[in-house]
Amino acid sequence: MDANGNGRRGIPKLKDILGQMQDSDGGADSQDLDFIYDDADCHANEIAELYSYTEQPEFQLNVKAFEDLMQDYKLKPSWQSLSESDRKSVVMKLLDHLEFLDKSMRMKAARCLLYLAQGCWAEVQSDEEQQQWAYENVLLLYKCGVFSSFVELLNIETENNTAATTALRKLAVSLADSTDLRVILSVLYVIVEVIRVMPEDESGKIKALKENFRAELGCQNGDEVLAVKLLGMVTRFCSGSAPHFPMKKVLLLLWKVILVSLGGMDVLRNVKSAYREKAGLSQMKEDTMEVARTMRASSPPASAADLLEAQNQKRNNRIFRRSLMKQSSLDEPMGVDLEPNDQSDDEMREIEERRALEEAGELPQPPSPRPLTPVISRMKGLPWAPKVRQKDLDQFLESTRQKFVGFPLLGDRDSLAGLPQPIHEGVKVLKQHMYTSLAEVQVQREEELARNPVSNPEVDVPLTPVEVLYQAMLPNLPQYMIALLKILLAAAPTSKAKTDSINIMADVLPEEMPMTVLQSMELGIDVNRHKEIIVKAVSGILLLLLKHFKLNHVYQFEFMSQHLVFANCIPLVLKFFNQNITAYVGAKNVIPILDFPSCIIGDQPELTTDSLEIGDYQRFCWRNMFSCINLLRILNKLTKWKHSRIMMLVVFKSAPILKRTLKVRHAMMQLYVLKLLKMQTKYLGRQWRKSNMKTMSAIYQKVRHRLNDDWAFGNDLDARPWDFQAEECALRACVDRFNNRRYNVDSKDPEFEPVDNCITSVLGRPVELTEEFKQHYEVWLQQEVFQASVDWDLLLQGMAYAVRISDEETNVDTSETKNSSQESELKAVASKT
Repeated sequence: MDANGNGRRGIPKLKDILGQMQDSDGGADSQDLDFIYDDADCHANEIAELYSYTEQPEFQLNVKAFEDLMQDYKLKPSWQSLSESDRKSVVMKLLDHLEFLDKSMRMKAARCLLYLAQGCWAEVQSDEEQQQWAYENVLLLYKCGVFSSFVELLNIETENNTAATTALRKLAVSLADSTDLRVILSVLYVIVEVIRVMPEDESGKIKALKENFRAELGCQNGDEVLAVKLLGMVTRFCSGSAPHFPMKKVLLLLWKVILVSLGGMDVLRNVKSAYREKAGLSQMKEDTMEVARTMRASSPPASAADLLEAQNQKRNNRIFRRSLMKQSSLDEPMGVDLEPNDQSDDEMREIEERRALEEAGELPQPPSPRPLTPVISRMKGLPWAPKVRQKDLDQFLESTRQKFVGFPLLGDRDSLAGLPQPIHEGVKVLKQHMYTSLAEVQVQREEELARNPVSNPEVDVPLTPVEVLYQAMLPNLPQYMIALLKILLAAAPTSKAKTDSINIMADVLPEEMPMTVLQSMELGIDVNRHKEIIVKAVSGILLLLLKHFKLNHVYQFEFMSQHLVFANCIPLVLKFFNQNITAYVGAKNVIPILDFPSCIIGDQPELTTDSLEIGDYQRFCWRNMFSCINLLRILNKLTKWKHSRIMMLVVFKSAPILKRTLKVRHAMMQLYVLKLLKMQTKYLGRQWRKSNMKTMSAIYQKVRHRLNDDWAFGNDLDARPWDFQAEECALRACVDRFNNRRYNVDSKDPEFEPVDNCITSVLGRPVELTEEFKQHYEVWLQQEVFQASVDWDLLLQGMAYAVRISDEETNVDTSETKNSSQESELKAVASKT
């Protein structure tokens, strides 16, 4: 024995071997990423990500504006020392300043309000104190109507053609071109984010305020919904007409507006339960998010490099040997094969005997207090209850009746005459696990409306926030989707800079480029951080819209999904994951000492290369994990039950890309990757399945089962060739019929419209006259009425001639019809003769 208690030849202890087994197979919780998926990150990080590091000098401009205006009001420049009535009076005066014609005075008041929304950070000593003052000030600002005033200010600023023209003339747009817009968007974002996370009190006043705020965001402010206004800004930016728009702030505000107005995961869960209950469906017994949080991450499947490295280790160290040819399960411990001459052989035999006695209940009490060797815990059973669709049951009954009876019974799901007893039991099991989704009920309703439009009238559609948003987005929804995907492509880390691509760095690049190495490092980190935040916001927007539209009506979801697919969303997401995803998840593109409010509260340390990493101890980046899971969920929603889109995954060779993503040790992320792999296994061939048995077993363990879905074999009818274009065209026809019927998207055919022949009603219709016509009305009367001579006799003769011609044409048609009928009768008599 050596000094450490190990045996000769450096043989490790048995507990160390078991520990290695547990670590190698994902049993150690310390190796899993402790990322908790939620609607958003913590409040401090969400506020800090609003500001770029290059915006830090502008914080002092907010304080300067506050001090100057307080001096004009003859007040002490200390917000905390003012009474509540004085604070309200100051806010109302600042709102009056926002109405000034002078733009500099308007923006000075806007900066002062931004300083108040930021928590009066110049007067506090800690982050907690700043956050508390931000809560109180935002509450006061909202009650005084600051939010609606800034929405109007945003409308004015976005219609400012001077700023857009100036930006278009520049070779490179910088941070200075969007100064005013960034102030306005920052105030709106801080108000939305603070109210979103504001804790509710016992009196219920905060809850009522949040409900009013949610209703205000969901309704139309002036001409359009705020979310649609922001989407219009995104479209204008991508079209090149407004290159100075600060896209990061626009997208962050758009994401939070949708999140607050429509709701997050909890709201989606409650709304789904309510809709299912209203439709007479059973309640959900499992929630995907909750079940995925209890899962354990799996060890990734070994790549070729990993196998070669393991073989080299096997040659160098014969003590701990693994079987490399036969892949084991991702969660079960891999087999340990010790040399027969090892001293640990007796210990292994002792453990096996002890386990056998323990199972038999004959384990004697040990004479010494030595604890038993711990047994590696394993998850018992599968995490999901299986599901069966009505379509699956119909196909099963049809095939079995055709086999045993000789003919099918369409629409009959109860009669089992002539079928053997095992088929009866199989039908019983299928019916026990029957699950009817809301989408199936909605599609069935649409089919009934299409077949019998008269007997099934359209019911009144409730104007929920989701419905209002969809109606507002519907005319330009394809352009919105293309714009969001363009920005996602430009922000993806795998995208290469092109001359024709959009410039999403306009609100992060300063006017003067860095001069030192440290400044260059800071700017590089800021640029990468800027891209990551944009990806996070775009992925959150797309996922929220897809989920809410699917709950509201499945054809709203399909309309958005089709335009995402047409805009190449599937290859774009695959391109995003075609990188070193573990490095992306663990990226450290953050400088904690420059985050808000740490960069302005207290004494600031000198920025050096060593201080860039102070305070950053996480093993993963929250926003990057959030973005990856969101993009995987979007890809799942686009391809689920769509065979043509699943074939796109196969054509774009997504299997190796998704398989590399399994290296991230997080259960929820692995779950959505395995779902995508399960969809396409039947199309990848037998050789792929044979060489990826570890992945196949992971799919079996972690993904929900469909009882009669032979996803692992590929002998289903869906695996045969079919017309992909016909499937998408049929879906598109259903979606267009839904939009045309409910929203009158396309104008109806004028041939089938009734004609109003009443002269009173025709002359009584309101006519919209232009301002130019109203100004020159007298000139029009003089030229077109008084000076123009009308020959009424000639006009009446022309009308009589037109009537006579139409009567003659009618008579000719009638005579031709009679002649043709007589000819047909003569031919019939001749044929009989």
